Amino acid sequence: MDFEQRYRAIDARDRRFDGQFFTAVRTTGIYCRPSCPARTPHRENVDFYATSAAAHEAGYRACKRCLPEAAPGTPEWNLRSDTAARAMRLIMDGEMNAERGGVEHLAQQLGYSPRQLGRIMRAELGAGPLSLARAARAQTARTLLTSTTMKFADIAFASGFSSIRQFNETIQQIFDSSPTQLREAGLKRHHLGGQALPSEAEEFPTVRPATNGTSLQLRLPLRPPYDPGIFSFLAARAVDGVELATSSSYARTLALSHGNASILVSLPELPRDVSEPERAWATDHLELQASVENLKDLPSLLARVRRVFDLDADPIAIDTQLARSPALRERVTAIPGIRLPGAVDATEMLLRAMVGQQITVAAARGQLHRLASLGTRYPGPEKALSLLFPTAEQLATAGAELLRGPAKRSSSIVNAMRHLADGLHLGVEDDPDSLRSKLLPLPGIGPWTVNYLAMRFLGATDIHLDGDVAVRKGLESVGLDTKQTIALSPWRSYATVHFWRSAAEVNPLKGKK
Repeated sequence: MDFEQRYRAIDARDRRFDGQFFTAVRTTGIYCRPSCPARTPHRENVDFYATSAAAHEAGYRACKRCLPEAAPGTPEWNLRSDTAARAMRLIMDGEMNAERGGVEHLAQQLGYSPRQLGRIMRAELGAGPLSLARAARAQTARTLLTSTTMKFADIAFASGFSSIRQFNETIQQIFDSSPTQLREAGLKRHHLGGQALPSEAEEFPTVRPATNGTSLQLRLPLRPPYDPGIFSFLAARAVDGVELATSSSYARTLALSHGNASILVSLPELPRDVSEPERAWATDHLELQASVENLKDLPSLLARVRRVFDLDADPIAIDTQLARSPALRERVTAIPGIRLPGAVDATEMLLRAMVGQQITVAAARGQLHRLASLGTRYPGPEKALSLLFPTAEQLATAGAELLRGPAKRSSSIVNAMRHLADGLHLGVEDDPDSLRSKLLPLPGIGPWTVNYLAMRFLGATDIHLDGDVAVRKGLESVGLDTKQTIALSPWRSYATVHFWRSAAEVNPLKGKK
């Protein structure tokens, strides 16, 4: 977007662009989200920044009225696969937090020197890695300050700060408020009623000790419309002991860097008489209940949940492009805001992809149920969630005994898990090309598997799964062929979700893995 397009967006107070860029006003020294209700500043007083960190570095502080740090994240980190986007995915995953290694470690993961990476980040995003990580920590801290009763010391370390002093100084510099003042403002918005933004908590829940750690409740902001079909997609593939899902909720266990965790994500309650398209437009957040053994894992947990439910997507841009196809226009109108189901872990997603090749969803789920028994026991309060998904080491050691089907495929799966156990690393810093270079040399892994992993784990937006049975059926049901899908770029992954759903409507037994 150029200056005039962005200025028109802020003049219209267009919420669709919240989190995609930030508006800084020279005369006030404040930066805002595009939908800020304050009077539109004069053009000559406005600067636009791609990230809040760039606004911080330029000397601006966050607006106390529109709370720009509470906006959904930018969809660019999935749309782009360049170095800056890969670095941002790592930063949002907590890779720059105090105990994870800093700039040198981040640069090493991306194959650059710290100086080179700093130049790239400043050129692309207007700020260096340290400032971007600082902004991410401040965003997490603000969320916890305004929506929980956690102690300030716990919030500081949960957000990734190395000390209480650093936490206090950063909050003061970015928000022009102390942690106490931010919390009081959150309480005031709660008690006044009707004054909070959609991303603000309607409740002020108490954080309480859990069986294994700390339990808390948060609201996860998103850009409407939001199609709830992603819950049904995950429910159809839920693995016993690890996941528990319905058409409106999803719970699971997961292993993180410092300990284990469990989550329950659910749709907000809306009136029952609301139609499905109206419900999608009325959904501006998801509700999260999380239990974490170590609060240092909270930023990574939040990043993974946002990826699984595709909460930073720009549904208007996606639907506008897909609706240009006459074959999809009616479906897009009936199912607005369709989302791309993500994954919490690359090893798990690769296993699911390999197990699910050439068989039905039900058959793949049966195999995964057996393999899940290899996972470590999870002693949580919910009896239905009793296992962690097995690690690559556990699968490589004992997976062959539980796999069914062709021996060649079973051997390929065990071999891939062994490579991962021996040090082959797949992470959010990868892009589709790096996944191909790492995985295609392994027997039994072809382009379909890598593309499916890129789409589900990396959130790659422009994947077309050639040869996928369900995609072919979906294309046939809407009257398209593979060549015509090029016109749906750069959102072909979202079109694929439409094709999968269309295929399931034609024949419910033929779904996608």
